[in-house]
This record gives sequence, structure tokens and C-alpha cells, in this order.
Amino acid sequence: MTDSTPSQPLAGRLIGIPETRALDLFAQMIETRGGQVARCPLIAIRDTPDIASVENWLSDVCAQGLDTMIWMTGEGVTRLNGLAERLAVRQHLHEVLADTRAITRGPKPVRALRAIGLGSDFAAPTPTTDGMIEALGNLNLAGARVGLQLYGAEPNHKLQDAVRGHDAEVLPVAPYVYADQVDDDTVDAFIHRIIAGELDAVALTSTAQVKRLFTVADRHNRRATLTSALQATCVAAVGPLVADALATNEVDADLMPEGTYFLKPLVRALVNHFTAVPFASDAPGG
Repeated sequence: MTDSTPSQPLAGRLIGIPETRALDLFAQMIETRGGQVARCPLIAIRDTPDIASVENWLSDVCAQGLDTMIWMTGEGVTRLNGLAERLAVRQHLHEVLADTRAITRGPKPVRALRAIGLGSDFAAPTPTTDGMIEALGNLNLAGARVGLQLYGAEPNHKLQDAVRGHDAEVLPVAPYVYADQVDDDTVDAFIHRIIAGELDAVALTSTAQVKRLFTVADRHNRRATLTSALQATCVAAVGPLVADALATNEVDADLMPEGTYFLKPLVRALVNHFTAVPFASDAPGG
């Protein structure tokens, strides 16, 4: 056993991190605190293969404008901006968006908008679909054209219906998709480590990761075993969307940052948890 110290609070802990976009950064934050990481990059994010639908959306928006734009993810801001540049309408799109009321879900789309010279007018009280619906409740949208950047390819009928419930026209766009990055055998090996109890914690940062884990478990007839193992393991969720996805699969998140939902607060939650939890050999009777 490796004793933890104030400067190495995660010493002796093995954390599973199925992260993709910031895998190296996430691993480094854990390792500099003394922890070890078990990596399994489950998901790749790619531009949508349906470029024509995005081109049609951009053409319509640039021609007719928007009254309100709903941004669900920072990835969506970045991808849509990149696709607009490739289609040679980036400047026109920015001109339209500069005159459009922007509603954002969480801090990531705010940062992504700021990076391209745009801003957010309203933030959802909580970074969830229900939070976005609550934010819309304070606005007069009757007759408005409302753009909606989707979370991956998920149509989010609940949010679309809420917009239509305000007598507004909803214009959804899906600039990116989630794609499998590693084969099933690699994911199954990661699942095996969870089931074997090798990991002190599993830290999840997207709903797509949760879906991929359980999809592979289903293919190998290991859903029930994986569920039981996760119920007995410290599971950290980066935010309420991931926690909800886990709950749908009968797993409760043990840890979640409060207020801000990204990697650094997630690592802080892990540190706080393991600082208070003794190693098994240190526990009474151990």
C-alpha cells in the first residue's frame, strides 16, 4: 500500500477514466495528485456525416436570421463554427449570431462562444434539458425562430416540444456525432477490470460513455454484472446529465462536482472523497 499525503491525496488509488477529448489532461491531473489511471477512450467525436443538413440549416439561418439560439454544448459551438468556415459562410453566420439572443447550457458553450468572439445572454439555471426549458419559460418566444444545437445526434424531442409550446418555430442542427473509437474487446477488457474490483473509482464525463459501456456489456451478456460492480465502486459523474444516464442504468453517482461541471472540479471531488476514505487495510479490523 502507498500512503497518501496532502500533496499526493490520490496515492495508491487506481481511477478508470474513459475520457476522449481531454484524456491526457485528465490523466495528468490525477497522476500529479499521486493516483494511477486506467485509460479507455470509449468515444470519438466527429463532424456529422450529414453535411447537407448542416449546409441547409446555415443557408436558412444566414438568409432569414434567428431570434434565439440555444447552445447545448461547447463542442457544438466549435463544430458548427468550423463547418461554417469550410462552407465559406462563417462571417455571415457570426453577423447573424451577434444579433441573436443566445441561451447556453453550462459553462462549456459559454467558453466556446467567447473563443469565437460571441457571447451568451442567458444561462440555464441547471445544465440539463429541464434547466433549458426553465430558462425558456422567462422569455416571450411567440412567433420566434429558435435555433437549437443538438447534443450529438440526439433529437431531444422534449426540448423541441417545449420550444413549440411557446408558439415558436424550432430549427435544430446537429453538427457532430459520437462514434465508437475502440473495438468491443478493448471496452470489454475495461469492463472486466471494473467487475474484478481492480478500480478504486470510475470517472465518467459524458452520457455517450455511459451508453457505450452498457452497449458493450449487453453484447457480451454482462449488463447485470457490470451494474452490480458499478454499484459497489465509487462512480464519479462530471455533471447531472451523466448522473441521470447512470441512474437510467440503475447506477447512482457517488460523486459529482457542485455548480461547475468540468474536469478540474471532478478531480477535486475525487480528492475530497479519497481523503476521507481509508484504505481497506487501514480500516478497523483490516
